[in-house]
Amino acid sequence: MANAGDEDPKRSRAIAPAAKPGLTGIGAALAPPMFASLLSRLFKWWSSGVGPRLLAAVLLFSSLVTLTLTALQLYLDYDREVGLIETRLDEIGRSTTGSLGESLWNLDQTQLKLQLDGILRLPDIRAAEVREIADRPNPIRLAIGEPSTRSVVTRDYPLKTNVQGNMREIGVLHVEATLSDVYQHLLNRALVILASQAAKTFLVSLFIIYMFHLLVTRHLVAIAEFVSKYSLARPPPPLRLERRPPYEADELDKVIEAFNAMCTNLQHAYGELREANANLERDLTIRRRAEADARASEERFRDYAETASDWFWETGPDHRFTYLSDRVVAFGMDPKVRIGTRRIDTALDRETEAEKWRAHLAMLDRHEPFRKFEYRGRDTKGRMHHFSVNGKPVFDADGSFMGYRGSATDLTAQHETEERLRQSQKMDAIGHLTGGVAHDFNNVLTVITGTIEIIREELADKPELSAIAQLIDDAAARGAEITSQLLTFARRQPLEPREIDVNALVVETAKLLKPILGEHIEIEIRLADDAWSAMADPSQLSSAIVNLAVNARDAMPGGGKLTLETANRELEGTAGDNDGVRGAFVMIAVSDTGHGIPADIRERVFEPFFTTKGVGRGTGLGLSMVYGFARQTGGTVAVESEEGRGTVMQLFLPRSKGEAPARATPVQALVTARGHETILVVEDDPLVQGYVIAQLGSLGYRTLVAGDGASALALVDQGAKFDLLFTDIIMPGGMNGRELADAVRIRRPGVKVLYTSGYTDNAIIHEGHLDPGVALLSKPYRKSELSEKIREVLAGEPPA
Repeated sequence: MANAGDEDPKRSRAIAPAAKPGLTGIGAALAPPMFASLLSRLFKWWSSGVGPRLLAAVLLFSSLVTLTLTALQLYLDYDREVGLIETRLDEIGRSTTGSLGESLWNLDQTQLKLQLDGILRLPDIRAAEVREIADRPNPIRLAIGEPSTRSVVTRDYPLKTNVQGNMREIGVLHVEATLSDVYQHLLNRALVILASQAAKTFLVSLFIIYMFHLLVTRHLVAIAEFVSKYSLARPPPPLRLERRPPYEADELDKVIEAFNAMCTNLQHAYGELREANANLERDLTIRRRAEADARASEERFRDYAETASDWFWETGPDHRFTYLSDRVVAFGMDPKVRIGTRRIDTALDRETEAEKWRAHLAMLDRHEPFRKFEYRGRDTKGRMHHFSVNGKPVFDADGSFMGYRGSATDLTAQHETEERLRQSQKMDAIGHLTGGVAHDFNNVLTVITGTIEIIREELADKPELSAIAQLIDDAAARGAEITSQLLTFARRQPLEPREIDVNALVVETAKLLKPILGEHIEIEIRLADDAWSAMADPSQLSSAIVNLAVNARDAMPGGGKLTLETANRELEGTAGDNDGVRGAFVMIAVSDTGHGIPADIRERVFEPFFTTKGVGRGTGLGLSMVYGFARQTGGTVAVESEEGRGTVMQLFLPRSKGEAPARATPVQALVTARGHETILVVEDDPLVQGYVIAQLGSLGYRTLVAGDGASALALVDQGAKFDLLFTDIIMPGGMNGRELADAVRIRRPGVKVLYTSGYTDNAIIHEGHLDPGVALLSKPYRKSELSEKIREVLAGEPPA
């Protein structure tokens, strides 16, 4: 049988030992909390000072070195022990396979068992087994020991025998060697090494810490205490360390020497710094005083600039603005836009007053101061302003001209106030004139219109005379219309405002315009669906729309398009814009496509008697009447026009506070109504008195007549019976119609009163509106109007 060592036995790798269950459980239970607590204590210790951190570093480094060396030593021991086991296994293969092969060939199990027992007695051998390789039933399989699957080294050796000159494999020897003893030995050795190294490392570290404290850290603490208590104001003696002087100065001695030298230098620097600080403090005091004076001067100038009614400006040598104070924003101008422009660039009167501007520019070129130079200009939004400017030339130290510096005042409000005052005075003068004339003139017109009405009835069968009577009637009506327009412009026309549906009134008025304007004028209506209701006198509003439409027709002699439009508007009440009115308004716009209004007369269109029509073609009161009606109602009128592109007249009426506006109804033809009641007529004008008595008699009424208030009261006191007091308002004798009515009501409570007048003054009108519950029949009136109004008052119906 060949030597087993010549064969190539199959070798298996050593299997690592499994951890012991007991150790694993305890480690798993105790390691996390112990490790966390240890880490926490180590961190606190390490962060408490240089010594602990040094100790921790030494321990850590020593531990790493120890662990590394221990691991290397254990690896070498492990490799040596495993090598011995493998050598022993190889020896078993060389020495026993031959005899075992012969015993197996001879089927001598006893000899096989003895040989296997001999193998099992060898060190570290755990188990041995012989397996026969044969085709017969129940081949030999003999095993001894305790086989294991962990921490073992195994070998399989073939068992051969010589059969007829040929080597034949008849079985296999399986041997297992345990590594448990090797691991136990290595563990014990590791514990001994680690314990000895840890003790040595700890003792060495303590010694190092002690020596480091003795030689270094205690001196560092002394240096730190010296530094913390060091004061430049009261410097302590130089620092000296408590230590035996070495033969040569070491690093600490050099540090102390350098530190004491630094302290000496600091003392010198501190002395110089105190002297420099003293000088700097004096300089800073002077500078702070100068800065405070400058700030006070600047704040004083800013306060003056912000609180003044003026703004300040500067220009360069080319007279273009280089600075404008913030106050200019309050007057609608943007400094960013105006910087770089000249005063003349935004002037509106540079062409109309060219001589004034030439003189001003010449003065600027001569570098002369100027005061109160007034001109008209536009702000950033294009609105017109009146400015007054003062300026002074500025020169530098060598006398070179630098520009102008000055202030400007906005006189727009003053000019507008003066204009409104002139307009108010003009209106008051016209009002007084109209009021003085209207009373007597309307009395005459009342008699004329009434008489002509009677004459026309009598001349119905004589066409030629009836035509003459019609001419007289038309002239009287025209005179009454002019008087009414004057009263309306002067805001002395009695108004009876009520809540009206503006859209409905515009539609009804448009029906009346078609025959008035003619076929060559196209009428378009644009009504706002959400138009508010307005508070206005519907009859006067209709007249105003008609006046605007007629004016538009005259601007389109060759035909054109008239547009009636309604909309809601909120006016901001800006000075100079829409007469300064503010609030919610209903706008009625009348637009035409005519020749437009020239810019030079646009601001005069509402002046009374101003007209661009030829002589005899108009009184110039149409737009004045519209303006007066709008202002008396609480609104205003605005005009937008451009030559060659038409005109837009915007009538603004105050929004009604109610919810249900009254619908405008078509004008019904008045029907002469008769009666039988008794009427007390109080009229001072004999002609009117006779006319009224005749008209009332023809209507079936009985009349009592008085020429003044005192006579009327005498009749009342005498017990005269009457159903209606029909009295003029303006009468001689110190008692007007309102005072008479009040006196009669005291004597006859509940008596019904109808006033009549050609000019009411303020007896029954306040703020342009009739007092509540007052019935008025304005002169001149016709018979049908007289009968209708009397029946209305007697029936107790509210005034229309």
